[in-house]
Amino acid sequence: MTRKNALFLALLLTYMVMLFGGAAIKPGYSHSMQYISELNATGSAHALLIGWLGFVPFGLAALALWNAARPHALAAGVHRTGYWLLLAEPIAYIGSAFAPCDLGCPAEGSASQMLHNLLGLSTYLATTLALFLLAFSKNLSGVSRAAWVGLSLVWFVLFGLMLDESFSQHRGLLQRAAEWLVYPSLLLAAWRVWPAQAKPE
Repeated sequence: MTRKNALFLALLLTYMVMLFGGAAIKPGYSHSMQYISELNATGSAHALLIGWLGFVPFGLAALALWNAARPHALAAGVHRTGYWLLLAEPIAYIGSAFAPCDLGCPAEGSASQMLHNLLGLSTYLATTLALFLLAFSKNLSGVSRAAWVGLSLVWFVLFGLMLDESFSQHRGLLQRAAEWLVYPSLLLAAWRVWPAQAKPE
């Protein structure tokens, strides 16, 4: 198996373990109603297990893939800035193990909750800007540029809806919709710019 294949597989497996494995052992957890970060909410069942064996491995796998794809993906100008801003995503997942949210992930709460909120807000804003800046790669077609700009807008709008109390019963679905639109797009882009390995490692 090539390094490229191994890193993509590791990312997929750690995400599945974190999200679906964590939910499977979390009593009463709702993918529709609850944020992903509520899987390791302070005081909830198996919080430490999910945080350290779910969030951290996924964040590290994402970080490893980001770093390995970096020489193939980086270009000059604002596109480079966009790529570096994507670091916010793995940092947020790893950071969630160190600063978990309170039960229910409220807008205000403990020091850990407030740090978690700051981490989440900065991550969503950084990712919005990252997606927008990626549209300025010189190798993209007009359609591809529009797609990246569209993704940045969709990501930002879904984030806003998650914070709207009128959508509180569906905030989990909104968060997953954002991730399942953006993450595969980023992975597909990384796969395309990363040349195939000549020999298995």
